[in-house]
Order: sequence, then structure tokens, then C-alpha cells
Amino acid sequence: MVRSGVGIRTAQSRSDRLVGQIHVYDGAGKGKSQAALGVVLRSIGLGIHTDWQTRVLLLRFLKGPGRTYDEDGAIEALQRGFPHLIDQVRTGRAEFFGPEEITRFDRLEAQRGWDVAKGAIASGLYSVVVLDELNPVLDLGLLAVEDVVSALKRKPDHMEIIATGRAAPQGLLDIADLHSEMRPQYHPTAQAYGMSGIEIYTGAGKGKSTSALGKALQAIGRGISQDLSHRVLIMQWLKGGSGYTEDAAIAALRQIYPNLVDHQRCGRDAIVWRGQQQELDYVEAERGWEIARAAIASGLYKTIILDELNPTVDLELLPEEPIVHALLRKPRDTEIIITGRCKNPPAYFDLASTHSEMICHKHYAEKGVDLKRGVDF
Repeated sequence: MVRSGVGIRTAQSRSDRLVGQIHVYDGAGKGKSQAALGVVLRSIGLGIHTDWQTRVLLLRFLKGPGRTYDEDGAIEALQRGFPHLIDQVRTGRAEFFGPEEITRFDRLEAQRGWDVAKGAIASGLYSVVVLDELNPVLDLGLLAVEDVVSALKRKPDHMEIIATGRAAPQGLLDIADLHSEMRPQYHPTAQAYGMSGIEIYTGAGKGKSTSALGKALQAIGRGISQDLSHRVLIMQWLKGGSGYTEDAAIAALRQIYPNLVDHQRCGRDAIVWRGQQQELDYVEAERGWEIARAAIASGLYKTIILDELNPTVDLELLPEEPIVHALLRKPRDTEIIITGRCKNPPAYFDLASTHSEMICHKHYAEKGVDLKRGVDF
């Protein structure tokens, strides 16, 4: 039987790997640090109700105190809720600088961060180590690529390493098991309409739903630190059933911050293939859209995640026109994040003020490596 189209494998149908991989997210598009945050959320979700070792280290290069970053509130929210599961270290100065502006302080701060990273990797105490903005640190020559590569190659088998930032050097890419490039796409129509606050993450590379989860965390963080009315809706299509580790983390966040986050799923606990859609697939897709449309129109949510909406439309389970109309009428201060791969870009892509296409240069699944609970789903 030949199957075509977009299929989303469910959590229940997945096997699981034990060996950690080296991930690299680079490129000029948005979503790199967000993707790392999404993996952190999934890993924490796995560690809440299990005995698995799921402690996470977030090591943030080039993001010293004195400057506010989008992910600050998200990390604060996680540390408040799960202080036993997440550690954070920040290094560097607050302002941006180029190769001609490097100071002794910059080199010392980069080395300080790398010393922490080497100790964490050697200790084996963490299941996930995020090296945020490591790529530009290497590109600027603040650390020797060969030293970093040598240490990463000696990581414990169970540990996931995630390196983010623009301009990943070839030496790092050579040892990476996964390399996703976030490539920006531009839509002049959005500017002509005066549209803002619509972000789209698509493409064959890893990082779409993961970036959206990171974006949701950022929004929750803003809700805690700035505006307690900053509510978040996470609406997910084609993900029926159970077994997704973000469910546990989102449920825990809802328990800690009950007024800030809502989460809805729709779909069967099965893969949907083009030409093999069932009546229930249409019913569930429409049910999800009714929830999303009402949420967009209400203005009650400041951030709405429409996860896997793109393949839902691509499979013709939902028409494009009502989505375009709803997005055109969204409240100005409501952010909409839409994810998922698709073969035929729908009309609402033209309304995106931010659009990152995840380009898959390398993925461990292509080598027959199983996906991992708490990292990939």
C-alpha cells in the first residue's frame, strides 16, 4: 500500500531510545532558543512523575545579567515550579558585539561558561545540557572548536546535548546527530495588511512543535512576571491519545499557575494519511478549530499555539478560508503561533510576520535511531 501526505506519528506508537544525541539548531530564523526550551519542558514533564534522571542544565552564553531576554520569564517559571529539575548559568555581557569589539572580559566569560559545561558533561548528573548561543561563541573564536568537539564526543551515553545560535562551525556540525537550520521566510503581504503577531514554524526539520512549546513557556513567564492576565492556549491537532511528555509538564504548570494556561488536544490516536482520512478525522479537526476560532475572537488569550494546524489543512481536514478570516480579525495584542510541515503552503502563510522554515540537514532518525521520550515527544 502506498501512502502519501503528512502523517503525525502518535506517542503511543513510538519506541524509545536510551542513548543521548548531539543536537544543533542554527540559522538566521527564529526558534532556536525556543526549541531548546521546548525540549527542557518535555524533559521536565518526564521527570515529574517518574524515577528517571531528568535534571536539566541551561547554560546561556552571551546572555549576561543586565539585559532582558524572551526566555528569562520562561526559565523563571520553570525554576519556581520545578527547582529540583532545572539549573541555569548565564555568562557574557549584556550588549551585542562583533569580532572587532571582543574584549578580555568576553574571553574570560566564554571560558567560565565552558568550564561549567565541561564539568556538567563529565559529571553525568544531567539528562539534558543546553548550550544556548554556543554556536556564535565558537564563530567569534572565543572558544576553540576542537576543544569543544573533543569534550562533546566524550559525553555520557544517556546525555542529550543541545547547541543553539547562528553560524555553527563545521567541526561541530560534523559530530552532530541532528542539525536543523531555522531559515527565515518573508511575506510582504503581512506588512501590507499591517499584520503582526502571527508566527509560523514549518519545514521537514526538527524544532516546529518544540519551538512552539518554548514560545508557550515564554508567554507563561510574561504572565507571571508582568501581566497576570497573559493567558496561553495550547491547541494541538492530530495528536489524540496519551503518552506525550509535555502533557505532564503542562498539567503541572496549570496546577501551579491555574489561570495562565489551557491545553486542548484533538484527533485520533493514529496516523492520518492522505486518501485514508476517516469521518472522525474531519469531526475532530473541526472540533479543534471551533475551540481555536472562539479563543482567537475572544481576546482572552494573549498567546495561542495552533500546533500541527498546517498538516491538518494540508490533509484537507479543514478549509483555509475560515482560518484566514479569523487571523485577519484577531485582536492586535494576541500572538498566534502555527506549526507543522505541509506540501502545499496555505494562504494564511502570507499573513505571517515571522516565518521560520526548519531545514533538516541531519537527523538521527535517518540512521534508524529511535526517538526519545522527553526529548522528541
